[in-house]
Amino acid sequence: MIPLTFHTGSPLQDLLFGASVYFPPVFKAVGAGFFIWLILHRLFREWIYSGEIWHPRLLDLSLFVICVSTALALLVVL
Repeated sequence: MIPLTFHTGSPLQDLLFGASVYFPPVFKAVGAGFFIWLILHRLFREWIYSGEIWHPRLLDLSLFVICVSTALALLVVL
């Protein structure tokens, strides 16, 4: 029977291996998402701060999360 998990023996080694696998793509997605957010934030600034839809911070944070998610999707697809 073949074990389905990858275990190197030490929890610290597993933590370091996981960080090296998952950190770079997430860092790239946050960086790319930030630049997308900068562009969209400038375009929608007056609408965001008018308070028409949500509280401005909540809308701004939601827009940032959508931008990071879109950037991660673009990194996966491309």
